[in-house]
Amino acid sequence: MKLLQIVRDSLWKNIEISQELLDITNTREFTRIANIKQLGPTHFVYPGATHTRFAHSLGVYHIASKLIQHLQKKGASEWTTKEGILAFQIASLCHDLGHFPYTHALKELPLKDHEELTGEIVLNSSITPLIEKAGTKPFFVAAIVDKNIQTDNKEILFYRQLLSGVLDPDKLDYLNRDAFYCGVPYGIQDTEFTLAALEPDFQKGITINSKSIVAVENLLFSKYLMYRTVYWHKTVRIVTAMMKKNLFSALKNNEILPEQLYSLFDESLFQIIEKSYKNNPEIWHCGKQILDKNFYTVILEIPFNEKNPNHVKLENLEERTKLETNIAIECGCKEYEILIDIPEKISFESNLWIKDENTEFSNSSTVFTPETVKSFTEKLRFIRFAFDTEILKNKTNNEIEKIKNHIEDLL
Repeated sequence: MKLLQIVRDSLWKNIEISQELLDITNTREFTRIANIKQLGPTHFVYPGATHTRFAHSLGVYHIASKLIQHLQKKGASEWTTKEGILAFQIASLCHDLGHFPYTHALKELPLKDHEELTGEIVLNSSITPLIEKAGTKPFFVAAIVDKNIQTDNKEILFYRQLLSGVLDPDKLDYLNRDAFYCGVPYGIQDTEFTLAALEPDFQKGITINSKSIVAVENLLFSKYLMYRTVYWHKTVRIVTAMMKKNLFSALKNNEILPEQLYSLFDESLFQIIEKSYKNNPEIWHCGKQILDKNFYTVILEIPFNEKNPNHVKLENLEERTKLETNIAIECGCKEYEILIDIPEKISFESNLWIKDENTEFSNSSTVFTPETVKSFTEKLRFIRFAFDTEILKNKTNNEIEKIKNHIEDLL
C-alpha cells in the first residue's frame, strides 16, 4: 500500500496513511467519535484530557502499522497476505467506532459491547464500500475487531490476537496518549523498544524473550499507576457512577432506548439529559447534576473485600440499587440522591508467552507474581458511598456519622 498522506498528531507527530484509508476517516461514523472524549469525565480533574476517540483511533492505526512491519521482517510474511494486512490496519483504525459516551463505564447495563457495534458499522454503513475500495473485505475487518464473529480464517485469528492482548496497539497508544494529555508521566511507554522486542507466532500472535520482560512490566505498572491516579480518581469515579445510575434508570423506565444511546456523542447525550430533565427530573437528576457540575460528595469509602459476600453482592447493579434505596429510606432522602460506586474487576495478568523460559509471563522470572498482581487489585478497588451535596448541607456532623455507621453495619 502506497502511503500518500501525512496526518499531524500531537503524540506520534507524523502518521502516514493512504488516501483510501483517509477517506474512511472522513465519514459520518468517524465524525461522531471525533466528538467523544476518550476519557469521559476525566477533564473535570485533568483539564487537558479532552482528546477524542478519533485521535486515539489514528494512533492505534499508526502503532498497528509499525507493529505489522516489525513482525513481517521477523517471519510473519510466511502466513500474511496484502489483503489481510490491510484488513488489520483498517480494523485498528475502526476499532472504536462502536463507542458511545461513557461506554466503558456502562458495561453493567443491558447494552451491546462496543466491539459488536463496531462490527455492525463495518459491515453495514457508509464505511463498508470504502473498505472494499481500499482493497480488502469488510468481513475480515469486522472479524478482527469482534471476537464473537465466527471464522476459520487463521490469518484473521492471528490479527485478532495482535489487536487485543497485553502489548497491543490499543494499550500502547491510550496509555501514552492519556498520560500526555493529562500531564502525568505514569503511562509513558518505550514504544519502539516494545515493538522491536515482539516476535511473531502464528498460533499465539506474538511472543517475547526474557530480556524483554521489562517491556511488559513497564506497561502493566503504567496501567496500575494510570488507574490509581487518572482512570479511577475519586472524582472521576463518582461522576462516572452518576452517569451510570442515570442511564440505568432511564433505560429501565424506557426514557431512552439502547439504539438511541449507540448513536450519540458527548454533546448530544447532554442535550437529551437537559431536555428530558424538564419532564422527569427524578430519573434524570444525576445527569443534570453532572451538567451543572454539582458532583456527589463521598462520605465513606471501604476497601473491597472479595471474601465478604456483602461486598461481592454489590458487584451486581441491581443489588447496589436495592442498597441505595435502603440507605435512602434510613436517611430520609430520595434513592436518586445517593449512589454506591464499585469499580469493575481489572486484571494485571498476562498470558504472553516467554519463548526462552517456555512459559507464560505470569509464571516467568517477572516481579509480577500472582501475589503482586493481587495486591495491585486490592489497592485499587474501593466501595464508595456518595450523596447529593445539597442533602448533606442539611445534615449535622452527628447525622452524617450515623449514616456512615448504618452503612458499615450493613456491610
